[in-house]
Amino acid sequence: MRERGGERHWSVFAATGAAIIAVCYGFARYAYGLFEPTFREVFSLSGAGLGLLGGLATTGYALGLLLGPVVSGRSPRGTVLASGALAAGGVATVAVAQRVPVLAVGAVLAASSAGLASTGVAQLISRRVAGAGHRSAQTWANTGTSFGLVLSALTPLISVSWRWSWASFAVIAALATAVTWLVLPARRDAGQHEPEGFAVSAGGGRGPAWRDADVRRLVASSLVLGATSAPYWNFSQGRLVEAGLAGVPAAVCWCVIGVAGPLGGLTGRLTEAAGPRRAAVILWLPWSLSLALPALPGPVLSVALVSAALFGAAYMGLSGLFILWAVDLFPRASQGVTVSFLALAAGQAAAAPVAGLLGDRVGLGPVFGLAAVGGLAGLVLLPRHRREPGLTSAPLPSSRAW
Repeated sequence: MRERGGERHWSVFAATGAAIIAVCYGFARYAYGLFEPTFREVFSLSGAGLGLLGGLATTGYALGLLLGPVVSGRSPRGTVLASGALAAGGVATVAVAQRVPVLAVGAVLAASSAGLASTGVAQLISRRVAGAGHRSAQTWANTGTSFGLVLSALTPLISVSWRWSWASFAVIAALATAVTWLVLPARRDAGQHEPEGFAVSAGGGRGPAWRDADVRRLVASSLVLGATSAPYWNFSQGRLVEAGLAGVPAAVCWCVIGVAGPLGGLTGRLTEAAGPRRAAVILWLPWSLSLALPALPGPVLSVALVSAALFGAAYMGLSGLFILWAVDLFPRASQGVTVSFLALAAGQAAAAPVAGLLGDRVGLGPVFGLAAVGGLAGLVLLPRHRREPGLTSAPLPSSRAW
């Protein structure tokens, strides 16, 4: 689909970005949690061991995020393609793993692809999509995770072995990468659209970003989201097993996370209509509720389904909000996304082993209760709806002040 002058419509970049995000996040990054009960049994892992493995995978994700700005600044398209190829290789390694060290290597490689994908897709859209479609392209591409989660949940439902499931993930990742290579030709990679939406001082710069209160709020919010999401991504399936909802019901709940996730694609419009502070409140409250419901004694299937739907929509919405927030604060989209998602990864890496250890000792119900209380901390870290005195702005078209 093209617009006048031969420029591709923003939906093309949203769709291809969503496809890569789907395989890098829905498969390579988060499918580990779907198969947590299987890995526990096959590899004789305790909750603490599963949490440690999840933390190692998150470390790989962080490494991808750190490398992302370097390579995406040179070639956003190349970075996106590399992330898809890395996802395919990582999940293929998991599929053939016979020992825990090989499983860990595969998980780390797979998760690192998601870090590259986040920065690569954000930078690609910032370079090639201008005008009113920019925010929509960013937030809709981010919802690709949801489609990957839905696809990953289908494999337990059709009763194939977990190894064949992961092998199919590798094939789909390779196909998505090939399609992206065909749809986004290299000759357009050096597009003319540089990232916008950051405030600059009258003197031509805004100083070290780490001294800016808005950046500190973004980092703190990302840490909270990462830490409170870790129990759900790693142990929600285990919690359902505890409640007697193993097998098909558990897979359906995972699928619902993905089905509800595209609602997060409306974050751009929500921010435009309500402003960033109200949008943040609207998202943080259902987020905390999604974590509180699994903490109920013996959650029934209906409660689990509501929790999954709230979790999927709120997680996609909050991560999309952070992308918009980061793009507005930093001179390069990949820099801002890296800062936010690196903080999110740090929260997940630190919280996953702790959640596993606590789950072994007191059960997973109390772990989710603590996560729900922690989620409310996001309400005190809302973005400030104002401009700094003495600053001029170069906002995205139709954007509001943060």
